[in-house]
Amino acid sequence: MINGQTIELILPNILGYERIAMGCSATYAKTVGFNPERIEDLKTAVAEACINAMQHGNKDLPDARVTVVMNFQDEAISVDVIDKGNGIPVIPGDPDIDKVMSGLEQPIGYGLFLIKNLVDQVEFNQMTPAGHMVRMVIKKTD
Repeated sequence: MINGQTIELILPNILGYERIAMGCSATYAKTVGFNPERIEDLKTAVAEACINAMQHGNKDLPDARVTVVMNFQDEAISVDVIDKGNGIPVIPGDPDIDKVMSGLEQPIGYGLFLIKNLVDQVEFNQMTPAGHMVRMVIKKTD
């Protein structure tokens, strides 16, 4: 078992590279015994956090980086996604999914909504020496 082992990825600030973080998180979760459904939840949450970091935190700056740090401890994986931004000034309320799906409302805050509903714990607006961090924790079983 790899309890306590940390994996760190440093991604270029280019949309599409979030797929590397998705693949790495899926492999890591499979290695520590997560079931396929929880792995899919983890992949989606990691992708959404990375996309938000690239677009909103790093403001699409080509020289910026997104750091993803994963750790397995106590039957859960924690994932920190760090960007160079100043945090989320106002965390939007949950979108009206019916309106979003019918095209009547923009999907503003949809990524945060997905993250909040797919992981067991999430903390936004953590400021670290490396920048703004979102921390997500997902347990092996929900």
